Amino acid sequence: MRNMAKNKINIGTRSSQLAMWQAEAVKKALLETFQNTQVEIVPINTKGDAVLDVALSKIGDKGLFTKEIENALLDGRVDVAVHSLKDLPTLLPEGLTLGGVLPRGEVRDVLVSRDGRGLNELTSADKIGTSSLRRQAQLLHFNPELQVVDIRGNVNTRLRKMEEGHCDAMIMAGAGFIRLGLEERITEFFPVEVMLPAVSQGAVAMEIRDNDPEMTEIITQITDPKSLLTTSAERVFLKTIEGGCQVPVACYSEVDGEKITLTGLVASVDGSQLLKESVTCSLEHANANARELGQKLLLAGGREILGQIR
Repeated sequence: MRNMAKNKINIGTRSSQLAMWQAEAVKKALLETFQNTQVEIVPINTKGDAVLDVALSKIGDKGLFTKEIENALLDGRVDVAVHSLKDLPTLLPEGLTLGGVLPRGEVRDVLVSRDGRGLNELTSADKIGTSSLRRQAQLLHFNPELQVVDIRGNVNTRLRKMEEGHCDAMIMAGAGFIRLGLEERITEFFPVEVMLPAVSQGAVAMEIRDNDPEMTEIITQITDPKSLLTTSAERVFLKTIEGGCQVPVACYSEVDGEKITLTGLVASVDGSQLLKESVTCSLEHANANARELGQKLLLAGGREILGQIR
């Protein structure tokens, strides 16, 4: 526990149940480290929360779930913005920076089916709900017979839509289900060999003003170095590919001692074309190798695949 000059910290977050869980996790970490500080959570509505009747890939992705919170950060209404790191664009607005991340949660995607059938039991008669082109591409690559339908809304809304017959199963991030205590609803975890996760999936990001040395120091104290290293390398890969969260791009990193293995993927929306490469290097060279991995995939045909989508 440490004392510091700042006696109140305001956390900006989306107002969904999952976003509030993330903000509460940051609040808990702050209070454990700085016991004499008041911490308040300020819920903020974003465009992504308001527009629920349009597919994510059609709205445009730059800051869809982050812009309004970043504006509150820039004008001083909040001191730190908390996001799912996978929602945070690789290029942040001028004046803002990624301060750090909490220890990373579950990175894999999960299948949640209405009647408990697993991936191998689903047929061409089944509709699978997802709002992610990355998940759609890999699912159709695995089984081109499956029908993919768009599904939007928070975790509970999607579960309700599935029960009402919108789809027979859906794919979502495992971290969200676990954090909301809905683990028993998970039918199965996708092996990363079948469904490579989104860049920095499972990580809670803390965004701050880049000219705020006090908050920089505070957020550094509650940041998990390993999670920051892996997610930063994955974000370098994403930036190299120039992929927002609405293109079929994935990256997954595994740390073993002083080595890191990064696996990157680019796919066509229908899953017919899928490029995947891996690289293993020392931790200190993670970012440089992530950049090379991105360039390698672009040269191997990734540029043409993404050109068809954009």
